[in-house]
Amino acid sequence: QVQLLESGGGLVQAGGSLRLSCAASGRAFSSYIMGWFRQAPGKEREFVAVVGRNTANTYYADSVKGRFTISRDNAKNTVYLQMNSLKAEDTAVYSCAASTSLWYGGSAFGSSTKYNYWGQGTQVTVSS
Repeated sequence: QVQLLESGGGLVQAGGSLRLSCAASGRAFSSYIMGWFRQAPGKEREFVAVVGRNTANTYYADSVKGRFTISRDNAKNTVYLQMNSLKAEDTAVYSCAASTSLWYGGSAFGSSTKYNYWGQGTQVTVSS
């Protein structure tokens, strides 16, 4: 029904930058709340960032706050994650997700249960 495809992952050195993209199929992209999650080897999936239909509504995990920026371009059906000052601990598979819920506070969308559609992820590796 809704397909999400991540791109932009790769290998970077600590302190470097990378921009991830998530392209969505369908005609209702602007109605979705869009989030980014990541999963490192041997660890559970964790929330990274979310942006609402209103782009003024954003929320970040403490671990990435001040370093990562989430944004969206509804005309391109794409959500982005700009990652700066990367650390080795940022190494993970990054996945985007879409929620059909209404925005009721960014912290609520830190839970994976709030999302209806998921991409398969893109690998980000940060060398120390």
